[in-house]
Amino acid sequence: MSKYYKLQIKLMFLEVVEVSKFMYDVITVGSNTVDVFAKTDSELIEIKTRASTEELLAYPLGTKILISGLEFMIGGGGTNTAVAFSRLGFKTAYLGKIGQDENGLKVFKLLKDENIDFIGTLGKIGGYSVILDSIEDDRTILTFKGCNDDLTFEEIKKSHLNAKWLYFASMTGKSFKMLKKLTDYAKKNNIKIAFNASSYLAKRGYSYIKKIVESSDVFILNLEEAQILAGKGSAKDLLKRLYNSNMQYLVITDGQNGAYCTDGKNNYFIKPKKHLKIKETTGAGDAFASTFVAGIIRKKNIKDCLRMAAINAESVISNYGAKNILLSNRKLKLDRRPVKSF
Repeated sequence: MSKYYKLQIKLMFLEVVEVSKFMYDVITVGSNTVDVFAKTDSELIEIKTRASTEELLAYPLGTKILISGLEFMIGGGGTNTAVAFSRLGFKTAYLGKIGQDENGLKVFKLLKDENIDFIGTLGKIGGYSVILDSIEDDRTILTFKGCNDDLTFEEIKKSHLNAKWLYFASMTGKSFKMLKKLTDYAKKNNIKIAFNASSYLAKRGYSYIKKIVESSDVFILNLEEAQILAGKGSAKDLLKRLYNSNMQYLVITDGQNGAYCTDGKNNYFIKPKKHLKIKETTGAGDAFASTFVAGIIRKKNIKDCLRMAAINAESVISNYGAKNILLSNRKLKLDRRPVKSF
């Protein structure tokens, strides 16, 4: 690891480590990565069994694959959502572990450019993702977690945790244990929690994430994750199975099929915009979830929260990069698309 990068990052860390002596609207907790978007002419194949159908990307074995384009961007659920909140006008901090390498410098620069305070700590090697595009505008992601998995609760300066909301993106390893302790801290200090799960966590079973789920004011996940946790069924069925009385809202997203939401008494459904040209879907879930929570923080009615979330997610999937075209408060213009009650 280059001594130059270590020195530069430590200097930048010292610049920001004392900034958080006031109240944040929201602190996002999650990963940071450098995302490499590789455009290839991969084949899409379908595997069918009696019980399921699965689509896979296919590459010939033992050959060189030409890449028609490469793009490098900053990703990770923690920084994606921090940028979303900051652009929407919230005083935002990011809590995570940044690597002391060239990629770490890029993450620091992003946070500085987006007016986001860093209240985490430093690790060795940062996270890295390779996003392989398919011929049908979906993708497969190869992810190296790096030091994102190594953040402990003991490393966090509790004096920096002055916030109205904590937004939890998915974290694994030691960092998931940190999330559980941070959940206890939030409840003791009257900080609200939004939790966006992932397939990584869902596959560990409901009991594994129960503590965080049942302490969350807003719980957001996609249909696949909901089915892993609660069994096969429609989004409507899964809303009933996964909602608990501690939640303010439960949201289940289903990609191009729309999103479902419940407050325990009333249920809502929103469809995405018709004929939307999709370029790349990475970051759409982060955009939807964080923007929905932003609406809740602003005390918008639930239908407008869903409209805001859909509009920002659609902006992301219409462009490359998880946060390039995340909308500012000024640019996020609400339309009057229908939100159905059921």
